[in-house]
Amino acid sequence: MKICSKCVLDENFPGIRFDEKSICNYCRIEKPLSVQSEKKHEFEQKFNSLINEHKEKSLYDVVVAYSGGKDSTYTLHLLKEKYGLNILALTFDNWFFSKRAHKNIENVVRSMGVDHINFRPNYNTYKTIVNISANNDLYSPKAMQRASAICTSCISLVRFISFQTAIDKSIPFVAFGMSPGQAPLSTSIVKSNANMMRQSQENTYKTLYKHIGEKIKPYFLSEEHFALTERFPYSINPLAFNEYNENDIIKLIQKFNWKKPDDTDANSSNCLLNAYANDVHMKRYHINPYAYEIAGLVRNGTMDREEGLMRLREKVSEKRIHPIKEQLIDV
Repeated sequence: MKICSKCVLDENFPGIRFDEKSICNYCRIEKPLSVQSEKKHEFEQKFNSLINEHKEKSLYDVVVAYSGGKDSTYTLHLLKEKYGLNILALTFDNWFFSKRAHKNIENVVRSMGVDHINFRPNYNTYKTIVNISANNDLYSPKAMQRASAICTSCISLVRFISFQTAIDKSIPFVAFGMSPGQAPLSTSIVKSNANMMRQSQENTYKTLYKHIGEKIKPYFLSEEHFALTERFPYSINPLAFNEYNENDIIKLIQKFNWKKPDDTDANSSNCLLNAYANDVHMKRYHINPYAYEIAGLVRNGTMDREEGLMRLREKVSEKRIHPIKEQLIDV
């Protein structure tokens, strides 16, 4: 199988083209690291200006979507220690977290001294969402290049519950622990508004509503939220403009008694469902849903190419996936 000589994308990735040196078109349009570094500095300056404008104007400065994984833990650390923000951590607990992830969340919020909300959706409703996502083509082919359908559905719920909380409490920022491979620098600081958010949630909401009905309403913005136009927050992805190295991050967050779970797949540090989601995705689309993210990390120098290839080649055993399937049957 042909694989890009610079990143990790292979010939199965939609729209990929190789030149005579086996370099893919995605690598060829990537800006030099020196330009990226300059842009990162510009975005961080912008964020600091926004902090000066909005800090301490509300009960909290930022809602952080906190999964207990390494990236969202590092995001908590940056926002508290580097930027000095008053944080409300919000965990969307999807019932499929590793036991170690639950312990990590407890240890980290205690050690950092941040307020924390744990939100668990209705168990059967969430399992229905997972099954619908696994067994139907819910989203556009473009969306499926970047994440599995199960993760896309779950992340949508995380996103809109976080925005609900920010709007309800007049909190100026919502932050996500998206790696630089997941969230391009251009999306690291975005001022949301009612029209943007209505369009953003419409596709997911209508798709899930068609299958589930009224049960999904609590997980999305309501008309009451859309009416509060002055309360719509900034969406922040701070890892896009900060230094990012997985090994260094794991070493740093160990001081909060964070430990990597030993029962998750190579691309998750909190969610047991991820292995099943990846398996379903690869069987249907023949691409690893983490390929785009890992390729981005390799291009910007935050992950070694060989490590990226190893991540994508990891075979998840049926022994790990089978218990998840069993839980999903009795909906």
